[in-house]
Amino acid sequence: MHPLDARARKLLHDLIARYIEAGEPIASAKLARECGLDLSPATIRNILADLEAGGLIRSPHTSAGRVPTPRGYRLFVDSLIEVEAAAGPLVEEIQSRLPAQAAPDEVLRHASRVLSELTGCAGIVSVPRRERLPLRQIDFVQLAPRRLLVILVFDDGQVQNRLVHTERGFLPEQLLRASELLNERFGGQCLPAIQNRLAAEMAAAKAALDEASAPVVDAAHSALSAPDEDQLLIAGEGRLAAHRELGDAQQLRGLFEAFERQRDLLELVENAVRADDVRLFIGEESGFEPFAACSVITSPYRRDGRPIGVLGVIGPTRLDYQRVIPVVRATAQAVGAALNLA
Repeated sequence: MHPLDARARKLLHDLIARYIEAGEPIASAKLARECGLDLSPATIRNILADLEAGGLIRSPHTSAGRVPTPRGYRLFVDSLIEVEAAAGPLVEEIQSRLPAQAAPDEVLRHASRVLSELTGCAGIVSVPRRERLPLRQIDFVQLAPRRLLVILVFDDGQVQNRLVHTERGFLPEQLLRASELLNERFGGQCLPAIQNRLAAEMAAAKAALDEASAPVVDAAHSALSAPDEDQLLIAGEGRLAAHRELGDAQQLRGLFEAFERQRDLLELVENAVRADDVRLFIGEESGFEPFAACSVITSPYRRDGRPIGVLGVIGPTRLDYQRVIPVVRATAQAVGAALNLA
């Protein structure tokens, strides 16, 4: 449709703002009384008809009123409102709810709950993929004659244990020599770089060790090449049932099944990890059928300036975007600050 003139923008803004507040279709007579424009009811009806023809609003069922479409919400968020930074008291509240100097996984679990409690939506937080984090240290523990535990300690303090089956066992001093060599050569690098270098330098790494210790390098390569497990922390899914726009039992079932599978949702939020700021997916913009009646608001969180994960909320398209977007943005900043102290 053609660019909206000032009158159409004002009416669209007022209609969506009133619908977000009341949750009821907005009648043209109500807009005529309250919009503050010196327009006749007939003119307002004509403008609303144009907005409906442009796919920005629709008339549900046989109601005389109109409601926004996802396209209308998109225009509303992008150009009809100003989203301000979170106020100081809100920032302080979010910071106070996150544990101080706690383990990263504890910070992230609290963050998902904070997001849900402050917005009335489902709070989501992606756990950082190890490939984005520098490796601080690698150690080995012999669990059984042919079972070797490879302990990976990452820069954020998280520890990941990977079990490798070997052709024989190793003495403690052999494992120590191998870990010292690998830490010296690869400490501080991220997993993809280590995997590439280790594959290219396998022979050299083995040559730097005695014959008995060299096979430990193979075990390290196997452990470092294991695929990372995706994980998404979700809190407050049950709150979605309180929104009548999502109250249909079949619709809720599809949402909860998507939460359980996580794969589609992880793909969606991971696409936002490189975003500079908040990203918003309204309705079908997400590309996933279970979220067709939802809005997903995400923001990357950072550690030492590097984006390492994404957090956000999932709620109905009828969200108070001016209130919820600052909550998501401020929580991402608070999580980053907490992780820098972990």
